[in-house]
Amino acid sequence: MLYDTPPFPPAYLRTTVICNCLTFRQPAGTSRGIYTTRKVWYVLLTSEQQPAQWGIGECAPLPNLSPDDLPDYEQILKRTCRQLETSGMLDTEALRAYPSILFGLETALRHFQVRTFALWDTPFSRGQAGILINGLIWMGDSQTMLQQIKEKTAAGFRCLKLKIGAIDFEEELNLIRQIRKHYPPEEMEIRADANGAFQPAEALSKLSRLAELDIHSIEQPIRPGQWQEMAELAARSPLPIALDEELIGIRTSDEKRRLLQTICPPYIILKPTLHGGITGCTEWIEEVCKLHINWWITSALESNIGLNAIAQWCATLQNPLPQGLGTGALFTANVPLPLAVRKDHLWYERVGEKPLFLSEWLDDSPFVSLQTSGSTGTPKQITVRKQQMTQSALATISYLHLRHGDKALLCLPLQYIAGKMMLVRTLVAGLDLTMTTPSAHPLANIDTPLHFAAMTPAQIYATLQIPEEKERLKQIKILLIGGSPIDPQTEQELSTFPHAVYSTYGMTETLSHIALRRLNGSQASPSYTPLPSVTLTLSADNTLVINAPYISDTPVCTNDIARLLPDGRFLILGRKDNIINSGSLKIHPEEIENALSPLILAPFAVTSIPHPQWGEALVLLISSDTPCDISILQTRIARILPPHHRPKHIYTVKEIPLTETGKPDCPACKKIALTYSLPLL
Repeated sequence: MLYDTPPFPPAYLRTTVICNCLTFRQPAGTSRGIYTTRKVWYVLLTSEQQPAQWGIGECAPLPNLSPDDLPDYEQILKRTCRQLETSGMLDTEALRAYPSILFGLETALRHFQVRTFALWDTPFSRGQAGILINGLIWMGDSQTMLQQIKEKTAAGFRCLKLKIGAIDFEEELNLIRQIRKHYPPEEMEIRADANGAFQPAEALSKLSRLAELDIHSIEQPIRPGQWQEMAELAARSPLPIALDEELIGIRTSDEKRRLLQTICPPYIILKPTLHGGITGCTEWIEEVCKLHINWWITSALESNIGLNAIAQWCATLQNPLPQGLGTGALFTANVPLPLAVRKDHLWYERVGEKPLFLSEWLDDSPFVSLQTSGSTGTPKQITVRKQQMTQSALATISYLHLRHGDKALLCLPLQYIAGKMMLVRTLVAGLDLTMTTPSAHPLANIDTPLHFAAMTPAQIYATLQIPEEKERLKQIKILLIGGSPIDPQTEQELSTFPHAVYSTYGMTETLSHIALRRLNGSQASPSYTPLPSVTLTLSADNTLVINAPYISDTPVCTNDIARLLPDGRFLILGRKDNIINSGSLKIHPEEIENALSPLILAPFAVTSIPHPQWGEALVLLISSDTPCDISILQTRIARILPPHHRPKHIYTVKEIPLTETGKPDCPACKKIALTYSLPLL
């Protein structure tokens, strides 16, 4: 048998379940509704006996379609993982009722066994051959679908799969006629997918009209479960029928044989996530081959983890028909695996592959490469020891009293230290992690209570504007906020929250935070408290020097000007490289921004430009589509700032430039101030 993983000794495997909330680039229309988000679960396999050996698989039930789309799905998955840990074996018979779980664990075990995402050795996995695929056209209005068709044909697809049943049938026929005007059947194969949208009484008539347009086949024209009606339709239709949803819930070989012999379809379409994993789909293929029924493989909106596993398995089958595997670009922040669509083929491009952080973290090397954020200069690569990142994670876990099973949220980019450290804390502490696409609204699609989360001030600000999201934010037991300063208004609003909220201080070089500042409750403070084992000193320039042997072999010299307090805490006054020297006064723009924050609701930044008399002149940049009332703003500024600390120029700009981590891009702000030609003051 192609899929065969030997059993492991009891307690040899360790499982970690990670939930990921994906966001579609564009709404995906089907007859069952419109998808904008997609929740999947990754199962990570590791072993204490073999620390560098690991595997990952994806469990991705489709809402309102998968037989295992159940309210307690996550609990079932975790229980199954515990059974796998205990026995070392995958009980495929017991998991027939849970095909997405079976598929995820099958492929995780395969990955663990072969130690590569190239799960089987084929020309595809070696990058020598691509897999022929169709181009998917989502349901929508006629103009939207026509635009998709133009894009796919321009990209070189020779087989299009059209989702139909959402708009007027005559409009759908006209769309297909337009395709046929430019692309005859010998140049373009067209498949239709009705997702059960037709009624049995009207189906034959509609299929006959579609057949006039030289359609290759139609998937699931009527709802599943109507075997006799489907059998009659398959026998009489001039358009070949392909079964899809009809296969869902058919578990045993006897049931599969009976369905195929009853309906006698020309084609079936196999989706491992829906149709029994690799084990179940292999059984389907064995049965249809006996009956000379053709088939092809399709993904079911998995992320790249699941899509890659399906493609790797599909490549072993050498099916010449176009497969449905072109869904990797659907999501805004997909897992970075080396899958690429070139014309109408899916390729596995191992050359130039971006390392998945999990791969880097769990490999044999004791080091990890990190990228600094570049908030005041050019981003750079640094190398640190994994043991140092583990110690950083342990320091946070201990200080915040995090425990195994605590629900945590990762909503920060994984290419930077904040996101990486959240994943490391998860693996070290055994947290129950949910991932979501980094965005301004990380809680928009989170419906479970969270114990621990880390966000940027920009995410906090946006979340506070939506009442439902604000309420979810208030329920987080431990909330960390870092990456850039928190404005006073936001801090005031957070001060009323019922659970612990902290501002963090740290950077890539310190492997995330080394100090926390409580923003609410009786422990609220304007100063930061260092974590245990962190000692602080000041340089000759009054910049902070961090001594933390567990994360750095040498002291970390920062550009942050600080004041050390007698009780060991400290205040951050500003950055040395941001200091504005105006009229021999050294001015911290951060202090001015804090003072102006209550006056200006729009995003803004303080920078400077050269001045012949004062050396530098203060500039206030305000993000606004319309000019602000300068005279009123001047009056208000004069009430709170002394003359030498007031901006000498005020410019409205389209937006305040930020780094990828949400910090003000200081060099870019200064460049705007230098080149801006229309001062309002």
